[in-house]
Amino acid sequence: MQKAAQSAAALTQQLLAFSRRQIIEPKPVDLNSVLGEAEGMIRRLVGEDIETVFVYDAQERMVLAEVNQLHQVLMNLTANARDAMPEGGKLLFEICNIDLGPEYVEDHPGVKSGPYVLLAVSDTGTGMDDETKSHIFEPFYTTKGKGMGTGLGLSTVHGVVEQNGGWILVYSEPGKGTTFKIYLPRVAAVPSAPTTPEANTTDHRGIETILIVEDHPDVRKLASDVLQSQGYKVIEAAAAEEALSISRTHGGTIHLMLTDVVLPGMSGRDLAEHIGVDRPEMRILYMSGYTENAIVHRGILLPGITFLPKPFTPPALLQKVREILGQTLTS
Repeated sequence: MQKAAQSAAALTQQLLAFSRRQIIEPKPVDLNSVLGEAEGMIRRLVGEDIETVFVYDAQERMVLAEVNQLHQVLMNLTANARDAMPEGGKLLFEICNIDLGPEYVEDHPGVKSGPYVLLAVSDTGTGMDDETKSHIFEPFYTTKGKGMGTGLGLSTVHGVVEQNGGWILVYSEPGKGTTFKIYLPRVAAVPSAPTTPEANTTDHRGIETILIVEDHPDVRKLASDVLQSQGYKVIEAAAAEEALSISRTHGGTIHLMLTDVVLPGMSGRDLAEHIGVDRPEMRILYMSGYTENAIVHRGILLPGITFLPKPFTPPALLQKVREILGQTLTS
């Protein structure tokens, strides 16, 4: 119990460090383009019961930020909205320019006047009361049932927005849905370097079966949602023993196991060795909040293993999975 609590606390610190204090290299990016790139994944993430609407500005809306962090914000807000609409509904994304004057700043302490790009994400879900709204950006706060999440999604969104010089407001009432408004400082457009055809044609889709072994629900759910949105078949396990049971009873091929390095009761390395006896063809991708060098130095994993550092962004996960499985889709 104590070890699990310490592990969860360590993960929290790593996630918050990532969202609020990591060294980033922001670049001018068009928020229209970022949302456009994520549109397909967003639609697949919410499913057919939720109608998604995207309203883009006719002109470029440039902000100074990291694209991977913006993708993380979009995915977390999408997952939050989806969970608030279990019976279906409507999810709206809007982008526009807005200039905040002194009068507005006076009513919103901490906000600076100037030109911004506004990203508004609205859903027709269950909504929130004032008490819930006052806590939603706190780490570990969640209104979901036990085992459904750890409450890190919105705190990560808040941290990323703040780190990129922006701020976020939430409007919500019980039974009337929720709107998140994210304001990011607007910057002048700069000429972009020409992109190569390869950069635009990378395909991260797949149809293979992937076993995810991760004891933190938020991380497991994020990985599962992202992979399923690209066509992969996903089997989830919260512990090593559960993964072993799945391996024994699953009749089909498991092409890849994505496993945390540190698991309750058994390490990811030991788990891979046990399953590998019956499934030698299954490929392994390890993930951890520790750095690869730290894990190898401690002897937990051998040098040269395939490794994905946490926290990861959806593009990073998809790219690494596709690299391991190869570019040819197999059934």
